[in-house]
Amino acid sequence: MFREISRLIMYANLGEDSILMRMGNIFEQLERKGGSAGREELERELYGQVYRLLELSTHYGFDNNLWKCYIAYILATNENPFSIICETVGASADGSVNTIVRQDMESFYHLYHYDFSRVEKELPVPCFSILTHYHSMAKAENTYNKSVSVKVRQLAEQLEQAEGPDDVFDIVTEFYKRYGVGKFGLNKAFRVVHRGEEMSLSPITHTSDVTLDHLIGYDIQKQKLIENTEAFVEGRKANNCLLYGDSGTGKSTCIKAILNSYYDRGLRLIEVYKHQFRDLSEIIEQVKNRNYKFIIYMDDLSFEEFEIEYKYLKAVIEGGLEVKPDNVLIYATSNRRHLIRETWSDRSDMSQDELHRSDTMQEKLSLVARFGVAIHFGRPEKKEFEQIVLGLAEQNPDITLSGEELLAQANAWSIRNGGYSGRVAEQFMIHLKSIAR
Repeated sequence: MFREISRLIMYANLGEDSILMRMGNIFEQLERKGGSAGREELERELYGQVYRLLELSTHYGFDNNLWKCYIAYILATNENPFSIICETVGASADGSVNTIVRQDMESFYHLYHYDFSRVEKELPVPCFSILTHYHSMAKAENTYNKSVSVKVRQLAEQLEQAEGPDDVFDIVTEFYKRYGVGKFGLNKAFRVVHRGEEMSLSPITHTSDVTLDHLIGYDIQKQKLIENTEAFVEGRKANNCLLYGDSGTGKSTCIKAILNSYYDRGLRLIEVYKHQFRDLSEIIEQVKNRNYKFIIYMDDLSFEEFEIEYKYLKAVIEGGLEVKPDNVLIYATSNRRHLIRETWSDRSDMSQDELHRSDTMQEKLSLVARFGVAIHFGRPEKKEFEQIVLGLAEQNPDITLSGEELLAQANAWSIRNGGYSGRVAEQFMIHLKSIAR
């Protein structure tokens, strides 16, 4: 194993603390020492790496042969100059880099088919048989990273059919071209995480599977958002979008559904909160050269008059020296049309506190102007609310009430729970399913 690992060139950036590197070092020491000297220490170290492999497998829902899944995981997630280029244009027909990578793929071919039986004879450790024939406990999809799990297991199954290193090269490069590589290739959505002074984009491992069909009504609003997103994904000019209007009308649902609709075409979403606007420039720096389209998503966006975070947003959207890259758009939702709270003093031409209140008001309103598309989501009237209820009932076959009884109960529910809105209708559906026999 150590020999195969030491021959890696393009994929040598795994890090000395990676499971593969640590296990390779253990097996090298085992060959060098011979006899029984230091066996207990090596055994403890080996158990530690097996535990890490089990942890990784639990996090990603791997099953059966965990070792082969781990090798596939390395290939799917390792970001290096070759894999990043492949996600854009695929493998080139020739070039020196192919020779280097083919050597690496030969190593991975042997690592994938590594025979642990010899090591088990040297070390009385039965864990290798467990790792290669592992049956995990059944677990809910929201307890592990399903997006990565499905793709890695698919890659592992394809590698099982490879007859040699050349097949591994073809399988892996085709995987990069289809799905991409690393966290941006294998995940739909991300959040901003700070560890000390370092900012990173961490995958959101469980996202809503809602589609636009789940949102009843608002056809004009959905079409506007689809047209803008379609242009963005296809590489044409597109606008930043502001979805504004009454609460519970489906603004956030629309954006989540758009992500699900265009994920397979390279769309990714980064959720950013107001207090993280200082990080916007760094976020864009991390994603601007990747072969994906990124929507920076700001939910329930609004500012009080004493808050100044909106200045960072204005500079990023339009106004800073660095031009916002073509693979980044900003989609925001808000209950306010103008985002920043206005006061009557803002509308006064003169004030004892400030002589130029009109300039201040124009500065606040200029933020909205930086969103090229503004889509209004209004609270539905009673008839529209009833259409939403009936549409949701059709999507839920467990609900067997007659139309008349369903609407009677829905209207009574709306009176008690905040009036007419899509959110209230959805909550009513949940209530009916919770009491269904």
